[in-house]
Amino acid sequence: MANRSADEMSANNDDPSRAQAQAHPDAFHVSGPRHLASPNWRHLISSNWKDGNYRRTAMACFIQAVYLLELDRQENRLEENALAPNWWLPFKYKLVQTLIDERDGSIFGALLEWDRSAALADFILMRPSGVPKAVLALRGTLLKSPTIRRDVEDDLRFLAWESLKGSVRYTIALETLKSVAAKYGSKNVCVAGHSLGAGFALQVGKALAKEGIYVDAHLFNPPSLSVAMSLRNIGEKAGDAWKKCRSMFTSNDENQAIDAAEERNPFLGLNNWVSYFHRNKNSSTGMQKWVPHLYVNDSDYICCYYTDRDKDARKEDPAPENGHVAAKLFVMSKGKQNLYEAHGLEQWWSNDLDLQLSLHNSRLISRQLRSLYHLPAPQNPQRKPQWHTEGLRLLSLCRKLFH
Repeated sequence: MANRSADEMSANNDDPSRAQAQAHPDAFHVSGPRHLASPNWRHLISSNWKDGNYRRTAMACFIQAVYLLELDRQENRLEENALAPNWWLPFKYKLVQTLIDERDGSIFGALLEWDRSAALADFILMRPSGVPKAVLALRGTLLKSPTIRRDVEDDLRFLAWESLKGSVRYTIALETLKSVAAKYGSKNVCVAGHSLGAGFALQVGKALAKEGIYVDAHLFNPPSLSVAMSLRNIGEKAGDAWKKCRSMFTSNDENQAIDAAEERNPFLGLNNWVSYFHRNKNSSTGMQKWVPHLYVNDSDYICCYYTDRDKDARKEDPAPENGHVAAKLFVMSKGKQNLYEAHGLEQWWSNDLDLQLSLHNSRLISRQLRSLYHLPAPQNPQRKPQWHTEGLRLLSLCRKLFH
């Protein structure tokens, strides 16, 4: 028996690829979550998935698996030494589909499903409460030569337009999520993403919410910087300045009449440029039911605008007790950190995580969710102001430069 064990140890040492995988810094047992309880029969009574921290950890691990699926592909790792599977196996999930960008062959997403066979092997006779039947996980930007071109192209697309709808990946992710929601029911499906992947997850989730399909969404370090948003901020500040100047030269009755006219016509008045793009209070009740979970670090400048408070939240939105909740925003504060730490995915399965839940006061969340619903065209549209035309010209110029 001793000689046999020695032979087995020798065989393992002779397999450099296996040994290298075990020592890899991205291996689950090296950099994954500590003290993670794997599902067992006890979870049928008290499911870990009802714990928000456990659910967040699982979603972050699934996204890490997508990063590693692509790195496994790039580095030609085989099944026996692949790194990715160990990031979903402890949660009793299996890989059923990879989302591939046909332009460069890269893997940017994965569809994972509850593995009933693996669960039965541990005497888990049924799916514990709160466990999603399927999870669509989307990775962010990988700064590797095989993927950097298409990843950065979508980064620039968001930077210029604050939208990813023109991307091939958006179409694939939307079709996949819609299909699995139809198969299992939206309440049994989750979508999760990190960085650029969080941007895709947010936008495909909104697209389904518009159709009345509400899936659970977990978005880590979603991007918030864009030229379009900056122009809107300029438009808002100019609108405020315009109102102040106007109030100096007109009476209160005249101001009220002008405000009423601007409200009737979105093209009229400097302060309605922003409203033209995103305000529509009566078009749908979808955003009352879809509540994505956003996880941001206040030292991460890529998603920093999500922590800006909405000064008009109390005026524009109903109170939370009326059932109108925009999103659940979890903010991590660890003092000053570099971008690699603040924007990294690993922080979200850390044991010493200290999160603050912020409901209903993020200006960017309110704006992004309202942008899902379209305003009806005005009956008597007037000629657009020159500043509006110049803004669109600037956006067009930015798009040409980025492409």
